Amino acid sequence: MSTKREDYISWDEYFMGVAKLSASRSKDPNTQVGCCIVSQDNKILSMGYNGFPIGCSDDMFPWVREGEDDLKTKYFYTVHSELNAILNYRGGSLEGSKLYVSLFPCNECAKAIIQSGIKEVIYDCNKYDGSSRVQASMMMFDAAGVKYHQYQRSGRKIEIEL
Repeated sequence: MSTKREDYISWDEYFMGVAKLSASRSKDPNTQVGCCIVSQDNKILSMGYNGFPIGCSDDMFPWVREGEDDLKTKYFYTVHSELNAILNYRGGSLEGSKLYVSLFPCNECAKAIIQSGIKEVIYDCNKYDGSSRVQASMMMFDAAGVKYHQYQRSGRKIEIEL
């Protein structure tokens, strides 16, 4: 009888890795965010990344962050990774699931997370900590009983040759 391998990755490492890999699909030149939604028994239900809605060409809409005309910035057109993952799910209810995301959810995504029944959010980075959007997200999560916590990096590196 052989012994099993001991250096396999944890579920948290696996799902955060999937979220980060999903982020690499984003064409946003400034911020790439990925998301992975997981069932209570550790099955991947859906994934998403930030980008434009289906049918809206990546070449026809703006990617810039600032400008005199708001309609010429990306913010009116991009769909965040969390909302994309929720909308991409085709299996019914997300009730009781967990969401792994590379950036703490904004207030708009927090609403969708709560409404969809997701009960836990594991995030990697909170670069907008203290902002009104993040504060609102936390207030809503707390009120709705959605747990959230920062992913604890293991420091392990995984290289994938493509």
